[in-house]
Amino acid sequence: MGTEHSKNEGQRSMVFLRKGPKLPAWEDALLAGREPRSLLKRGLRYVSLSLIMKGMTSTPDFLWGLHEVQKLNLSRNQLVVIPPSLGKLDRLVVLNLGGNCLKCLPKEIGLLRNLKVLFVNMNCLKEVPAELSLCRKLEVLSLSHNCISQLPLSFTDLTSLRKLNLSNNRFVQIPLCIFALRSLDFLHLGSNKLENIAESIQYLVNLQIFIVENNNIRSLPRSLCYISTLELLNADYNAIQTLPDDLYLLHRLRRIAWNPMDKGLHIAHNPLSRPLPEVVEGGLDVLFNYLRDKKEHN
Repeated sequence: MGTEHSKNEGQRSMVFLRKGPKLPAWEDALLAGREPRSLLKRGLRYVSLSLIMKGMTSTPDFLWGLHEVQKLNLSRNQLVVIPPSLGKLDRLVVLNLGGNCLKCLPKEIGLLRNLKVLFVNMNCLKEVPAELSLCRKLEVLSLSHNCISQLPLSFTDLTSLRKLNLSNNRFVQIPLCIFALRSLDFLHLGSNKLENIAESIQYLVNLQIFIVENNNIRSLPRSLCYISTLELLNADYNAIQTLPDDLYLLHRLRRIAWNPMDKGLHIAHNPLSRPLPEVVEGGLDVLFNYLRDKKEHN
């Protein structure tokens, strides 16, 4: 009798386990009966997890228990929201959220104090949380292809930031906070709605690549000519008519560049006043000599 009772209890327990909460179909497919940590890859530098193009509409719950993850790739899904639980992954060094449908980022992103690289390109962001400025180790940030028109002033605290991509957004002017980022060596503001470049651009003393193509810029500021580190200046497809006389001071610009990938001065597709179009055709040395002579005779 006792044995039969125990047997029945065991069967009922098994039934109970089988009727436990089920994972969503796509989450179950990710795991396929495996322990979540089996998805991790342990490389020489990082413990990484890649969930690219998995058709995810929300993040899997098991993700937030993988505290050892340092490199996380959730790009090219259909994620609409990243939950506050993101803050639990405080060992993250690289986070890729590109190619989703995110309208905002959780303020808990500020808890990722070890974060160095963040991609949130090709989403639907209209703003960036001020708490992102708490990620003081951040070196690379891409917010391209969103709907952002301004940045929080707290971004001045991102003093380690070296590469910033804000292209294909809705900026009418360069946010003031950017001019405080003295470590920047790459700044991409192409395909926005810029009408000018503030003289404060000169404070970016380490800038090597500056891209402002496809805007409505009417002139380049004289102060831009004092950034002696510039190796690529792309101002193609704007409304520029004249060039500053001191442009010849940018001695690291090696050529008039026509290929978007080449370093040098990109000034094509602008309504340059004569004789500048012909001078530019002659190459960079001819242009610089023209500007130098022009300055000496003024």
